[in-house]
Amino acid sequence: MLRFLVLTSLAAIVLAEPQPRYLEDRLERVVGGEVASPNSWPWQISLQYLSGSSYYHTCGGTLIEKDWVMTAAHCVDSTRTWRVVIGEHDLYTNSGREQIKSVSQVYIHPKWNRYSVASGYDIALLKLSSEATLNSYVQLGALPPSGQILPNNSYCYITGWGRTSTGGPISDELKQAYLPSVDHQTCSSSSWWGSTVKTTMVCAGGGEDSGCNGDSGGPLNCQVNGKYYVHGIASFVSSYGCNTIRKPTVFTRVSAYIDWIDSTMY
Repeated sequence: MLRFLVLTSLAAIVLAEPQPRYLEDRLERVVGGEVASPNSWPWQISLQYLSGSSYYHTCGGTLIEKDWVMTAAHCVDSTRTWRVVIGEHDLYTNSGREQIKSVSQVYIHPKWNRYSVASGYDIALLKLSSEATLNSYVQLGALPPSGQILPNNSYCYITGWGRTSTGGPISDELKQAYLPSVDHQTCSSSSWWGSTVKTTMVCAGGGEDSGCNGDSGGPLNCQVNGKYYVHGIASFVSSYGCNTIRKPTVFTRVSAYIDWIDSTMY
C-alpha cells in the first residue's frame, strides 16, 4: 500500500489498495530529522496553489534553471493556479529573501498515469514566468549524470515542509532528515517494497526518519564526491505510515529522466 506525499484534500491521502500514498496532504511533513539552517538548501522551493484569495503550500520542488523547477507529476496533475516560492524557510514569516514566481507552463511526463504510481514517471517541470535571481539564498540544484546509480547507503538528505509525524501537523520551517539510500535489490525484495519499486525509482530511509505528506516533489539531496546532487523527487510512502520499517520513502530517480528534462527545457 502506497501513499503520495502531497498536501491536498483528505481524499488524496487514503487511496485504495494497492496504491502508494502520495506525500501531498496539507497535514504531514519530514518525519524525524531537524529544522534546517535557513536557506542551507538554496534550490528547495515551495509549490503553492491558489484557493480563494490565498496561496497554500502543497509540495516541494527543485530550482534547476533560473526559470525552471522540477517536481513530482502527481503534485501538478490538476488544473490550478500555481506559484513557486524560492528562497523560502518559514512558510508563515517573510524574511525578505523570498522570490515569488508564477508558473507559466506545466510539463508532465507523457507516460505519467495518476492511477498507477508504481509505473513510475512521477516527474514534472514548471516553466516560471520570469527568471530567479541567484544569490547566497537561491541557487540551482545540481542534477546527476544520466543513468547514475547511487551505491547502497549513500549519504542523502530529504528536505521539505511536510508533516512531522504521520497524521501530525506540517512544519512551518524547512526540515531536513538524513535518509541513506537503499539499493534497488534490497528495496525491491519481498519483505521491503517488492515489485512496486521500479529501477527508475530510488529508495531512501526505511527507519525512524522519512518523508511525509507535504514533501512530495521535493529533492533527495545526495552527496557524491563532496557535492550535493538532487538524485530523487519525493514520490510516495506506505499507507501504513510515513516511517514504516522496511518501507522507505520512494523517489523518482532523476538520473533516469535527464534526457526528458533536457529535451523539455531546450
